[in-house]
Amino acid sequence: MMTVKILPVDHPTNDKVADAELHFGAGPLDGLKLVGFSIWTRRTAPAGYSITYPARTYSVNGEARSFALLRPVTDTKAHDALRELILAAWAEHRAAEQEAGR
Repeated sequence: MMTVKILPVDHPTNDKVADAELHFGAGPLDGLKLVGFSIWTRRTAPAGYSITYPARTYSVNGEARSFALLRPVTDTKAHDALRELILAAWAEHRAAEQEAGR
């Protein structure tokens, strides 16, 4: 079992609206969480949100580079299902906030 936890940004800067964590509730990852996902308002068409995945930055000859920590084994579209899961959790979170505000 895996749960997506949404952590809204208190004071949004740039276009970042929230962070997301994956909480594991069964199997060998039980009791652990994977952090480092961010939800951003998309600046380009189509309108909506984009997700960034956990990454580690490093420097080569003074140039900053990034190393993705979550990568597909073979299928380059493997991120799509996780992206949709995080976006669905974000939509549910926003709907709950709107409902609570009524």
